[in-house]
Amino acid sequence: MSTEIRVPTLPESVTDATVLAWHKQPGDPVQRDENILDLETDKVVLEVPSPVDGTLVELRAAEGDLVEADDVLAIIEPGKENATAPASSTAASTPRETSTTAESRAEEPILTPAVRRLVKELKLDPRQISGTGKDGRILKSDVMTYLDQQTSSRDPDAETVASMVGDTPQAEGTAQAERRVPMSRLRARIAERLVEAQQTAAILTTFNEVNLQAVSDLRGKYRDHFEKEHEVRLGFMSFFVKATVDALKKFPLLNASVDGTDIIYHGYYDIGIAVGSPRGLVVPILRNADQLSFAEIEKNIRQFGQKAREGSLSYEELSGGTFTISNGGVYGSMLSTPILNPPQSGILGMHNIIQRPVAENGEVVIRPMMYLALSYDHRIVDGKDAVQFLVTIKQNLEDPARLLLDL
Repeated sequence: MSTEIRVPTLPESVTDATVLAWHKQPGDPVQRDENILDLETDKVVLEVPSPVDGTLVELRAAEGDLVEADDVLAIIEPGKENATAPASSTAASTPRETSTTAESRAEEPILTPAVRRLVKELKLDPRQISGTGKDGRILKSDVMTYLDQQTSSRDPDAETVASMVGDTPQAEGTAQAERRVPMSRLRARIAERLVEAQQTAAILTTFNEVNLQAVSDLRGKYRDHFEKEHEVRLGFMSFFVKATVDALKKFPLLNASVDGTDIIYHGYYDIGIAVGSPRGLVVPILRNADQLSFAEIEKNIRQFGQKAREGSLSYEELSGGTFTISNGGVYGSMLSTPILNPPQSGILGMHNIIQRPVAENGEVVIRPMMYLALSYDHRIVDGKDAVQFLVTIKQNLEDPARLLLDL
């Protein structure tokens, strides 16, 4: 009896998905739990595994097609491949072919869905790319490194491929080639939400600067012991999360959202942490951040970064959130105006840490300084509250003992 492969149940906020890539074609053998295709939504890429051993006999959707929950994607005839193979003169060659197939499968490198799509677009052989991710998984940065190496060796084919992503300079007088590609579902969703935020919220931004000397001293003093004790590095982000949660408790409107003519006050603190990924910006959520220790925050953020690179963040990890923190400083940004993540009413922007001269007690000293930016929804948050909220974060970071003493 044949088995139908259907679109899995999608979360409440997701209505459809796009068939991103088929990894099997009609006639190919499949194994139970083997990934046969990727579905792209506006949040994550889903891998759809086969529920049975058998042979893929029919595709019901092509790459690029829009599908909805429970739509039929493919048909599989159950049973091992050699169970249905006809007896013929080719039977003797079957063991050799099976062995070759098994060897080929064993040599197949591990790719994230996003990287699999990139490799396919650039027509690269992934077996020639060294993976630096977990268990040898190939990351987007590995593909870029491979392209750079190929370009530097003046391999004509590599230069042609690299030019597709803008890495190869064009010879003087040579026309630039153009490529038209559809937006990914994630990029289209980001665009939609940014426009929505601009059109529906009254966004204003207030700025301040923070002296991170005290935090830097604490990190320097306890870094090694912290890492040995908790098996994770003590970064700046855990201090910012703690400082932000404390400020949100004092100014609950920054942790609220607008629903029509109502204001929803959230009695929990789910902090979104903006993370870059090969597919674009994603915002996984630190659930109940007020209940997490410094070590738990750092471990969660490290895991988010790894999952973002691999494209394995789940819907649950990306859904919800009451406030967002975005760290443009990791890319060298000195100052920016972050845009709200609807329906949230506030977002904190962190920036580059620069050693700058500042005045302390009538003397000029050099300190690690950072500009902070708070964008807020002026429909429910007054300028006074926004400024005081940001000042509270500044005070918590310049004197971290306040966080321990609940001041």
